[in-house]
Amino acid sequence: MNARLNFNETMLLSGRPAGDPVAGRAPSASSAMPSGAKPTVLIVDDTPTNLTLLASLLNKQYRVLIANSGAKALEVAQRTPPDVIVLDVMMPGIDGYEVCRQLKQDERTREAPVLFLTALTSVEDEARGFEAGAADFVHKPFNPRTVLARVATQAQVKAWRDALKDRNNWLQSELHTRVTEVERLRDTTMFVMISLAEFRDQDTGNHVRRTQEYVRILATWLATEADPRIELDERAIDQMARSAPLHDIGKVAIRDNVLLKPGPLTTEEMNVMKTHPMHGWRLLKRASEKVGEDGGLFLRYAMEIARHHHEKWDGSGYPDQLAGETIPLSARLMAVADVYDALLSRRPYKEPMTHEAAMAFIEGQSGRHFDPQVVDALRATQAQLLAVAGEWKD
Repeated sequence: MNARLNFNETMLLSGRPAGDPVAGRAPSASSAMPSGAKPTVLIVDDTPTNLTLLASLLNKQYRVLIANSGAKALEVAQRTPPDVIVLDVMMPGIDGYEVCRQLKQDERTREAPVLFLTALTSVEDEARGFEAGAADFVHKPFNPRTVLARVATQAQVKAWRDALKDRNNWLQSELHTRVTEVERLRDTTMFVMISLAEFRDQDTGNHVRRTQEYVRILATWLATEADPRIELDERAIDQMARSAPLHDIGKVAIRDNVLLKPGPLTTEEMNVMKTHPMHGWRLLKRASEKVGEDGGLFLRYAMEIARHHHEKWDGSGYPDQLAGETIPLSARLMAVADVYDALLSRRPYKEPMTHEAAMAFIEGQSGRHFDPQVVDALRATQAQLLAVAGEWKD
Protein backbone atom coordinates (compact mmCIF):
# COMPACT_ATOMS: atom_id res chain seq x y z
CA MET A 1 0.00 0.00 0.00
CA ASN A 2 2.77 2.43 0.91
CA ALA A 3 4.59 1.70 -2.36
CA ARG A 4 1.48 2.57 -4.34
CA LEU A 5 0.96 5.81 -2.43
CA ASN A 6 4.53 6.85 -3.08
CA PHE A 7 4.10 6.09 -6.80
CA ASN A 8 0.89 8.11 -7.04
CA GLU A 9 2.42 10.99 -5.12
CA THR A 10 5.28 11.13 -7.62
CA MET A 11 2.90 11.17 -10.56
CA LEU A 12 0.74 13.88 -8.96
CA LEU A 13 3.70 16.16 -8.51
CA SER A 14 4.66 15.66 -12.14
CA GLY A 15 1.09 16.48 -13.17
CA ARG A 16 0.65 13.20 -15.17
CA PRO A 17 -0.84 10.15 -13.38
CA ALA A 18 0.34 6.73 -14.50
CA GLY A 19 -1.55 5.23 -17.38
CA ASP A 20 -3.45 8.45 -18.28
CA PRO A 21 -2.43 10.73 -21.19
CA VAL A 22 -4.32 13.73 -19.78
CA ALA A 23 -2.50 15.69 -17.07
CA GLY A 24 -4.25 15.69 -13.71
CA ARG A 25 -6.59 12.74 -14.39
CA ALA A 26 -6.63 9.76 -12.00
CA PRO A 27 -6.08 6.35 -13.62
CA SER A 28 -9.44 4.67 -14.11
CA ALA A 29 -11.48 2.63 -16.53
CA SER A 30 -13.42 5.78 -17.50
CA SER A 31 -10.33 7.58 -18.80
CA ALA A 32 -10.75 6.11 -22.27
CA MET A 33 -14.41 7.14 -22.55
CA PRO A 34 -15.39 10.06 -24.82
CA SER A 35 -15.31 13.48 -23.20
CA GLY A 36 -18.68 14.35 -21.63
CA ALA A 37 -19.81 10.70 -21.24
CA LYS A 38 -19.68 11.12 -17.45
CA PRO A 39 -19.74 14.18 -15.20
CA THR A 40 -16.24 15.44 -14.43
CA VAL A 41 -15.14 15.76 -10.80
CA LEU A 42 -11.98 17.61 -9.82
CA ILE A 43 -10.47 16.44 -6.51
CA VAL A 44 -8.07 18.85 -4.79
CA ASP A 45 -6.07 17.81 -1.71
CA ASP A 46 -2.42 18.12 -0.71
CA THR A 47 -2.50 14.68 0.97
CA PRO A 48 -1.79 11.83 -1.52
CA THR A 49 -3.68 9.31 0.63
CA ASN A 50 -6.86 11.39 0.42
CA LEU A 51 -6.46 11.86 -3.32
CA THR A 52 -6.05 8.14 -3.92
CA LEU A 53 -8.98 7.24 -1.69
CA LEU A 54 -11.32 9.81 -3.23
CA ALA A 55 -10.27 8.96 -6.77
CA SER A 56 -10.89 5.23 -6.24
CA LEU A 57 -14.22 6.07 -4.63
CA LEU A 58 -15.48 8.33 -7.45
CA ASN A 59 -13.91 7.03 -10.65
CA LYS A 60 -16.54 4.36 -11.27
CA GLN A 61 -19.26 6.97 -11.72
CA TYR A 62 -17.32 10.06 -12.77
CA ARG A 63 -14.50 11.24 -14.94
CA VAL A 64 -11.99 12.18 -12.25
CA LEU A 65 -9.33 14.89 -12.36
CA ILE A 66 -6.89 15.41 -9.47
CA ALA A 67 -4.66 18.19 -8.20
CA ASN A 68 -2.39 18.29 -5.16
CA SER A 69 -2.30 22.08 -4.66
CA GLY A 70 -4.43 25.17 -5.08
CA ALA A 71 -2.32 26.45 -7.98
CA LYS A 72 -2.51 23.07 -9.75
CA ALA A 73 -6.29 22.98 -9.19
CA LEU A 74 -6.75 26.33 -10.93
CA GLU A 75 -4.58 25.18 -13.84
CA VAL A 76 -6.47 21.91 -14.29
CA ALA A 77 -9.89 23.56 -13.92
CA GLN A 78 -9.09 26.20 -16.54
CA ARG A 79 -7.85 23.56 -18.97
CA THR A 80 -10.74 21.12 -18.38
CA PRO A 81 -13.67 22.81 -16.60
CA PRO A 82 -15.18 20.28 -14.17
CA ASP A 83 -18.81 19.69 -13.25
CA VAL A 84 -18.12 19.33 -9.51
CA ILE A 85 -15.07 20.26 -7.41
CA VAL A 86 -14.15 18.47 -4.16
CA LEU A 87 -11.77 20.93 -2.53
CA ASP A 88 -9.60 20.65 0.59
CA VAL A 89 -9.54 23.83 2.67
CA MET A 90 -6.20 23.67 4.49
CA MET A 91 -3.43 23.53 1.88
CA PRO A 92 -0.01 25.22 1.67
CA GLY A 93 0.26 28.16 -0.69
CA ILE A 94 -3.21 29.00 -2.00
CA ASP A 95 -5.79 27.66 0.46
CA GLY A 96 -9.20 26.29 -0.49
CA TYR A 97 -11.05 29.51 0.27
CA GLU A 98 -8.94 31.49 -2.19
CA VAL A 99 -9.10 28.72 -4.81
CA CYS A 100 -12.90 28.79 -4.54
CA ARG A 101 -13.01 32.58 -4.89
CA GLN A 102 -10.86 32.46 -8.02
CA LEU A 103 -12.93 29.66 -9.52
CA LYS A 104 -16.09 31.70 -8.99
CA GLN A 105 -14.53 34.72 -10.71
CA ASP A 106 -13.66 32.73 -13.85
CA GLU A 107 -16.46 32.42 -16.41
CA ARG A 108 -15.24 28.94 -17.35
CA THR A 109 -15.56 27.52 -13.83
CA ARG A 110 -17.98 29.71 -11.86
CA GLU A 111 -20.95 27.38 -12.44
CA ALA A 112 -19.18 24.29 -11.03
CA PRO A 113 -20.40 23.59 -7.45
CA VAL A 114 -17.60 23.41 -4.88
CA LEU A 115 -17.80 20.78 -2.13
CA PHE A 116 -15.39 21.72 0.66
CA LEU A 117 -13.53 18.85 2.34
CA THR A 118 -12.24 20.01 5.73
CA ALA A 119 -11.47 19.16 9.31
CA LEU A 120 -12.65 22.64 10.32
CA THR A 121 -16.07 22.46 11.93
CA SER A 122 -16.79 25.88 13.43
CA VAL A 123 -19.71 27.99 12.29
CA GLU A 124 -17.28 30.76 11.33
CA ASP A 125 -15.30 28.42 9.08
CA GLU A 126 -18.43 27.25 7.29
CA ALA A 127 -19.68 30.83 6.91
CA ARG A 128 -16.34 31.80 5.39
CA GLY A 129 -16.62 28.90 2.95
CA PHE A 130 -20.12 29.81 1.84
CA GLU A 131 -19.06 33.43 1.42
CA ALA A 132 -16.27 32.21 -0.88
CA GLY A 133 -18.87 30.39 -3.00
CA ALA A 134 -19.02 26.85 -1.62
CA ALA A 135 -22.11 24.74 -2.28
CA ASP A 136 -21.66 22.23 0.57
CA PHE A 137 -19.23 20.80 3.17
CA VAL A 138 -17.95 17.31 3.99
CA HIS A 139 -16.06 17.08 7.27
CA LYS A 140 -12.95 14.97 7.83
CA PRO A 141 -12.67 12.16 8.59
CA PHE A 142 -15.25 11.61 5.86
CA ASN A 143 -17.69 8.79 5.31
CA PRO A 144 -17.37 7.44 1.73
CA ARG A 145 -21.15 7.11 1.36
CA THR A 146 -21.60 10.73 2.43
CA VAL A 147 -19.06 11.88 -0.15
CA LEU A 148 -20.75 9.85 -2.91
CA ALA A 149 -24.19 11.17 -1.98
CA ARG A 150 -23.15 14.80 -1.83
CA VAL A 151 -21.11 14.66 -5.02
CA ALA A 152 -24.08 13.02 -6.76
CA THR A 153 -26.38 15.77 -5.50
CA GLN A 154 -24.09 18.53 -6.74
CA ALA A 155 -23.55 16.78 -10.09
CA GLN A 156 -27.31 16.57 -10.54
CA VAL A 157 -27.72 20.25 -9.64
CA LYS A 158 -25.02 21.15 -12.19
CA ALA A 159 -26.73 18.98 -14.83
CA TRP A 160 -30.07 20.65 -14.18
CA ARG A 161 -28.44 24.08 -14.28
CA ASP A 162 -26.72 23.27 -17.58
CA ALA A 163 -29.95 21.92 -19.04
CA LEU A 164 -31.78 25.08 -17.94
CA LYS A 165 -29.03 27.23 -19.45
CA ASP A 166 -29.25 25.31 -22.73
CA ARG A 167 -33.02 25.68 -22.68
CA ASN A 168 -32.73 29.41 -22.03
CA ASN A 169 -30.22 29.77 -24.85
CA TRP A 170 -32.61 27.96 -27.18
CA LEU A 171 -35.48 30.17 -26.08
CA GLN A 172 -33.35 33.28 -26.61
CA SER A 173 -32.50 32.04 -30.09
CA GLU A 174 -36.16 31.38 -30.85
CA LEU A 175 -37.14 34.78 -29.48
CA HIS A 176 -34.50 36.47 -31.60
CA THR A 177 -35.81 34.63 -34.66
CA ARG A 178 -39.39 35.68 -33.96
CA VAL A 179 -38.41 39.29 -33.22
CA THR A 180 -36.43 39.39 -36.44
CA GLU A 181 -39.48 38.12 -38.35
CA VAL A 182 -41.70 40.75 -36.73
CA GLU A 183 -39.18 43.51 -37.48
CA ARG A 184 -38.89 42.33 -41.07
CA LEU A 185 -42.68 42.38 -41.42
CA ARG A 186 -42.80 45.84 -39.84
CA ASP A 187 -40.07 47.14 -42.15
CA THR A 188 -41.83 45.64 -45.17
CA THR A 189 -45.12 47.25 -44.15
CA MET A 190 -43.38 50.57 -43.61
CA PHE A 191 -41.71 50.27 -47.01
CA VAL A 192 -45.09 49.74 -48.67
CA MET A 193 -46.56 52.73 -46.85
CA ILE A 194 -43.63 54.99 -47.72
CA SER A 195 -43.67 53.78 -51.32
CA LEU A 196 -47.34 54.69 -51.53
CA ALA A 197 -46.54 58.22 -50.33
CA GLU A 198 -43.61 58.46 -52.76
CA PHE A 199 -45.81 57.25 -55.62
CA ARG A 200 -48.19 60.14 -55.01
CA ASP A 201 -45.48 62.76 -54.34
CA GLN A 202 -42.29 62.34 -56.37
CA ASP A 203 -40.52 65.01 -54.30
CA THR A 204 -40.47 62.79 -51.20
CA GLY A 205 -38.16 59.98 -52.47
CA ASN A 206 -34.75 60.69 -51.00
CA HIS A 207 -36.25 63.24 -48.62
CA VAL A 208 -37.48 60.47 -46.32
CA ARG A 209 -34.09 58.75 -46.38
CA ARG A 210 -32.20 61.93 -45.58
CA THR A 211 -34.54 63.06 -42.82
CA GLN A 212 -34.38 59.59 -41.24
CA GLU A 213 -30.62 59.91 -40.89
CA TYR A 214 -30.86 63.55 -39.79
CA VAL A 215 -33.16 62.50 -36.93
CA ARG A 216 -30.75 59.72 -35.93
CA ILE A 217 -27.78 62.11 -35.91
CA LEU A 218 -29.59 64.86 -33.99
CA ALA A 219 -31.03 62.43 -31.42
CA THR A 220 -27.63 60.83 -30.84
CA TRP A 221 -26.05 64.23 -30.19
CA LEU A 222 -28.81 65.19 -27.75
CA ALA A 223 -28.45 61.88 -25.90
CA THR A 224 -24.70 62.27 -25.44
CA GLU A 225 -24.01 66.02 -25.36
CA ALA A 226 -27.12 67.90 -24.24
CA ASP A 227 -29.51 68.06 -21.30
CA PRO A 228 -29.06 65.00 -19.01
CA ARG A 229 -32.85 64.96 -18.52
CA ILE A 230 -33.12 63.74 -22.11
CA GLU A 231 -33.12 59.96 -21.71
CA LEU A 232 -32.57 58.32 -25.08
CA ASP A 233 -30.90 54.94 -25.28
CA GLU A 234 -29.63 53.30 -28.45
CA ARG A 235 -32.87 51.38 -29.00
CA ALA A 236 -35.05 54.47 -28.59
CA ILE A 237 -32.92 56.43 -31.06
CA ASP A 238 -33.07 53.60 -33.57
CA GLN A 239 -36.86 53.25 -33.27
CA MET A 240 -37.31 57.00 -33.56
CA ALA A 241 -35.17 57.15 -36.70
CA ARG A 242 -36.94 54.14 -38.22
CA SER A 243 -40.32 55.79 -37.69
CA ALA A 244 -39.27 59.18 -39.11
CA PRO A 245 -39.99 58.25 -42.76
CA LEU A 246 -43.69 58.03 -41.88
CA HIS A 247 -43.89 61.72 -40.94
CA ASP A 248 -45.83 62.66 -44.11
CA ILE A 249 -47.80 59.42 -44.54
CA GLY A 250 -50.99 61.45 -44.07
CA LYS A 251 -50.42 63.07 -47.47
CA VAL A 252 -51.91 59.96 -49.08
CA ALA A 253 -55.28 61.43 -48.03
CA ILE A 254 -54.67 64.82 -49.73
CA ARG A 255 -56.31 65.20 -53.11
CA ASP A 256 -54.03 65.45 -56.15
CA ASN A 257 -54.92 69.00 -57.20
CA VAL A 258 -53.55 70.20 -53.85
CA LEU A 259 -50.72 67.73 -53.22
CA LEU A 260 -49.31 67.91 -56.76
CA LYS A 261 -49.95 71.58 -57.48
CA PRO A 262 -46.72 73.05 -58.93
CA GLY A 263 -47.20 76.61 -57.66
CA PRO A 264 -48.03 78.25 -54.32
CA LEU A 265 -51.16 77.06 -52.53
CA THR A 266 -54.16 79.26 -51.85
CA THR A 267 -55.31 79.74 -48.26
CA GLU A 268 -58.04 77.16 -48.77
CA GLU A 269 -55.59 74.70 -50.33
CA MET A 270 -53.12 75.27 -47.52
CA ASN A 271 -55.84 74.49 -44.99
CA VAL A 272 -56.45 71.21 -46.82
CA MET A 273 -52.71 70.45 -46.78
CA LYS A 274 -52.59 71.15 -43.04
CA THR A 275 -54.90 68.20 -42.45
CA HIS A 276 -52.20 65.66 -43.38
CA PRO A 277 -50.74 65.38 -39.85
CA MET A 278 -54.08 64.24 -38.43
CA HIS A 279 -54.70 61.92 -41.38
CA GLY A 280 -51.31 60.31 -40.74
CA TRP A 281 -51.88 60.03 -36.99
CA ARG A 282 -55.29 58.39 -37.45
CA LEU A 283 -53.88 55.89 -39.95
CA LEU A 284 -51.03 54.93 -37.62
CA LYS A 285 -53.36 54.88 -34.60
CA ARG A 286 -55.55 52.30 -36.31
CA ALA A 287 -52.45 50.25 -37.08
CA SER A 288 -51.31 50.43 -33.44
CA GLU A 289 -54.70 49.25 -32.20
CA LYS A 290 -54.35 46.15 -34.34
CA VAL A 291 -50.85 45.49 -33.00
CA GLY A 292 -51.76 46.11 -29.35
CA GLU A 293 -50.09 48.15 -26.61
CA ASP A 294 -49.79 51.07 -29.02
CA GLY A 295 -47.43 49.08 -31.22
CA GLY A 296 -44.39 49.63 -29.02
CA LEU A 297 -41.83 52.39 -29.45
CA PHE A 298 -41.88 52.31 -33.23
CA LEU A 299 -45.55 53.18 -33.71
CA ARG A 300 -45.55 55.48 -30.68
CA TYR A 301 -42.81 57.58 -32.23
CA ALA A 302 -44.42 57.32 -35.68
CA MET A 303 -47.70 58.70 -34.31
CA GLU A 304 -45.94 61.51 -32.44
CA ILE A 305 -43.95 62.52 -35.49
CA ALA A 306 -46.82 62.28 -37.96
CA ARG A 307 -49.13 64.41 -35.82
CA HIS A 308 -46.76 66.97 -34.34
CA HIS A 309 -43.86 67.63 -36.75
CA HIS A 310 -45.54 70.91 -37.82
CA GLU A 311 -45.96 72.18 -34.26
CA LYS A 312 -43.80 75.20 -33.31
CA TRP A 313 -41.86 75.91 -30.14
CA ASP A 314 -43.85 79.14 -29.56
CA GLY A 315 -47.23 77.37 -29.95
CA SER A 316 -48.14 78.82 -33.36
CA GLY A 317 -47.95 75.51 -35.26
CA TYR A 318 -50.58 72.92 -36.11
CA PRO A 319 -52.69 70.84 -35.62
CA ASP A 320 -52.76 71.15 -31.79
CA GLN A 321 -50.85 74.41 -31.17
CA LEU A 322 -48.55 72.67 -28.68
CA ALA A 323 -45.63 74.72 -27.34
CA GLY A 324 -42.19 74.08 -25.87
CA GLU A 325 -41.53 70.70 -24.29
CA THR A 326 -45.20 69.71 -24.54
CA ILE A 327 -44.27 68.90 -28.15
CA PRO A 328 -42.87 65.34 -28.15
CA LEU A 329 -39.09 65.28 -28.58
CA SER A 330 -39.39 63.02 -31.62
CA ALA A 331 -41.54 65.67 -33.36
CA ARG A 332 -39.18 68.50 -32.36
CA LEU A 333 -36.31 66.60 -33.95
CA MET A 334 -38.38 65.87 -37.05
CA ALA A 335 -39.38 69.53 -37.38
CA VAL A 336 -35.76 70.64 -37.69
CA ALA A 337 -34.76 67.72 -39.93
CA ASP A 338 -37.78 68.27 -42.20
CA VAL A 339 -37.29 72.03 -42.66
CA TYR A 340 -33.52 71.74 -43.05
CA ASP A 341 -33.93 69.20 -45.84
CA ALA A 342 -36.76 71.16 -47.51
CA LEU A 343 -34.60 74.30 -47.58
CA LEU A 344 -31.72 72.43 -49.24
CA SER A 345 -33.99 70.75 -51.81
CA ARG A 346 -35.18 71.89 -55.21
CA ARG A 347 -38.94 72.02 -55.63
CA PRO A 348 -41.13 73.03 -58.61
CA TYR A 349 -41.96 76.23 -56.80
CA LYS A 350 -38.47 77.12 -55.42
CA GLU A 351 -34.72 76.84 -55.87
CA PRO A 352 -32.56 75.12 -53.22
CA MET A 353 -30.82 77.15 -50.53
CA THR A 354 -27.16 76.77 -49.67
CA HIS A 355 -26.29 75.00 -46.45
CA GLU A 356 -25.16 78.30 -44.94
CA ALA A 357 -28.42 80.04 -45.83
CA ALA A 358 -30.48 77.13 -44.47
CA MET A 359 -28.52 77.19 -41.21
CA ALA A 360 -29.00 80.93 -40.88
CA PHE A 361 -32.76 80.57 -41.42
CA ILE A 362 -33.15 77.80 -38.83
CA GLU A 363 -30.95 79.55 -36.27
CA GLY A 364 -33.07 82.67 -36.75
CA GLN A 365 -36.14 80.60 -35.83
CA SER A 366 -34.58 79.06 -32.71
CA GLY A 367 -36.94 79.59 -29.78
CA ARG A 368 -39.81 80.47 -32.10
CA HIS A 369 -40.32 77.68 -34.62
CA PHE A 370 -37.68 75.28 -33.30
CA ASP A 371 -36.49 73.83 -29.99
CA PRO A 372 -33.22 75.68 -29.20
CA GLN A 373 -31.51 72.47 -28.06
CA VAL A 374 -32.30 70.75 -31.35
CA VAL A 375 -30.93 73.78 -33.21
CA ASP A 376 -27.76 73.40 -31.10
CA ALA A 377 -27.61 69.77 -32.22
CA LEU A 378 -28.00 70.84 -35.84
CA ARG A 379 -25.15 73.32 -35.48
CA ALA A 380 -22.88 70.76 -33.79
CA THR A 381 -23.46 68.01 -36.38
CA GLN A 382 -23.30 70.00 -39.62
CA ALA A 383 -20.54 67.90 -41.14
CA GLN A 384 -22.50 64.67 -40.62
CA LEU A 385 -25.68 66.19 -42.04
CA LEU A 386 -23.89 67.44 -45.13
CA ALA A 387 -22.43 63.96 -45.68
CA VAL A 388 -25.93 62.46 -45.59
CA ALA A 389 -27.24 65.12 -47.95
CA GLY A 390 -24.43 64.34 -50.37
CA GLU A 391 -25.00 60.59 -50.22
CA TRP A 392 -28.77 60.80 -50.85
CA LYS A 393 -29.00 63.53 -53.46
CA ASP A 394 -32.25 63.86 -55.41
